[in-house]
Amino acid sequence: MDSWKNRLFSGVFDGELSALYGPDGAQRARYAGLIDDYVNLFGEEPALLCSAPGRTELCGNHTDHQRGRVLCGSVTRDILAAAGPTGDARIVLRSAGFGEVSLVLDDLGIREEEKGTSAALLRGVAAALRSRGLAVGGFRAVLTSDVPAGGGLSSSAAFEILAGALFSRLFNHDSVDAMTLAKAGQFAEREYFGKPSGLLDQAACACGGITMIDFADPEDPAVERIGFDYRAHGYVLCAVDTRTSHADLTGDYAAIPADMGAVARALGQPFLRYVNYTDLDGLPGFSPAVLDRARHFFFENARVPHMAEALRREEMDRVLFLMNESGRSSRELLRNVIPASHPERTDMAVALDRAESLLAGKGAWRIHGGGFAGCIQCLVPAEEFESFRSAMDGWYGDGACFELRIRPCGVHFLGTGIPEAAHA
Repeated sequence: MDSWKNRLFSGVFDGELSALYGPDGAQRARYAGLIDDYVNLFGEEPALLCSAPGRTELCGNHTDHQRGRVLCGSVTRDILAAAGPTGDARIVLRSAGFGEVSLVLDDLGIREEEKGTSAALLRGVAAALRSRGLAVGGFRAVLTSDVPAGGGLSSSAAFEILAGALFSRLFNHDSVDAMTLAKAGQFAEREYFGKPSGLLDQAACACGGITMIDFADPEDPAVERIGFDYRAHGYVLCAVDTRTSHADLTGDYAAIPADMGAVARALGQPFLRYVNYTDLDGLPGFSPAVLDRARHFFFENARVPHMAEALRREEMDRVLFLMNESGRSSRELLRNVIPASHPERTDMAVALDRAESLLAGKGAWRIHGGGFAGCIQCLVPAEEFESFRSAMDGWYGDGACFELRIRPCGVHFLGTGIPEAAHA
């Protein structure tokens, strides 16, 4: 059989690469370098090449953990793996972005000393799949990623989905569906890694394309696909990575679901999804800031289907309006722009103000993902994108501003045909 590189450079995979990345000629070299790294480390060709995308949140900021709705999309920035089975229970993984990991799957219990590490995510994903009666086994892999860590595109979720997909293909005949992969990733992040996480990040990475996901029933979330091309409508969807760190902000993130959950429980429900908005009026025992977070949930949760409908109807003015409303609600009600634990850290507020000034009412801007640090998200008129990018790169460094192109699928194994969206 021809080697991976021979097929890669003879054009065998051109259709797949084009579907995954669009007109990005750099991907051949990226895959080729990964193959070389695997061969140099392990002395043989990898059994498979796998890609797992990062994700972008389009609407539904901090709604998923209250069993709300989200609108999200997988993006062309991804984590790649060259991998093969080891024939035993050991995982050996090497990458520049996630370090070197070596672990044995004979003990899948939580290890406190692993919390916050890639090993915790791998062990947690394996434990989640095994608890569902699925097989797990050892593999060795080399990874490379262009999903910026801490940039709000969910590099950790992409890593979790990648790990789950490798277990699925190598040991379960590709039988693990997208939502099961997402739940395994969420479990690993919450229980093993130690970070509170809804299901948005993992579901977006696993399902692919633009999707509206309703978590009213977390065991069987409703997933609706929406086809939309921002560039075809004259705009570029982009992110600006402020290159600020989330490292000491876990408490600020955890406070958001904790505050929302406390309000819900005070009204006799476990999640805000089951509370009536009018019941918030005059609710005693909570600060205005906590009640504002609950109000954000109701406004944002209602906004998601309106945004989805605007995309389906190709109503770009409505899309811009709703995106700005989402950003305003996150900033003023949810308060996930400036961390309460570090009120001097106004980096994200400054980035949003700079975007607003540059766009001068002709686009949209909002906090992206968890907030407090990382990325903002913008919609920029296509003819002004290069000047916008240049200005943002001038503030935050080369490559800080980058386009968020939507890709059609979640995990993809090279050589399996033109990718289509995964079925949840």
